[in-house]
Amino acid sequence: MKYSRQRECILNNLQSRRDHPTADMVYESVREIQPNISLGTVYRNLSLLADNGQILKISTGIGPDHFDGFIEPHNHFICKECGIVIDMDFIPNENIVKKASENFEGIIESYELQFFGKCKDCLKNNN
Repeated sequence: MKYSRQRECILNNLQSRRDHPTADMVYESVREIQPNISLGTVYRNLSLLADNGQILKISTGIGPDHFDGFIEPHNHFICKECGIVIDMDFIPNENIVKKASENFEGIIESYELQFFGKCKDCLKNNN
């Protein structure tokens, strides 16, 4: 992949944060450093970085996709009310792939685990 200062800025921005921003949030943040960057450039580079495995693209099913610069295996909680994505400090049972493979004729190479519900802030606001 050809080097791009804008792509490097986007990657550095994502790797420095833990809030799982949307493309629009990345755009607003990166514009402070690269004022001439376009929203289209941010979208294209996020897609390219995700396709190359340098970032994670998190499709929540609730609003826009979110992005994560932390690519080590981990799980996410997604609030069904506000759409926030939160890292979960949870390691699933080591036998999860073995169990899933029992009635599957292919090879499982990886998996993603997402939990859905209401975050603590939405729970507070509903009371």
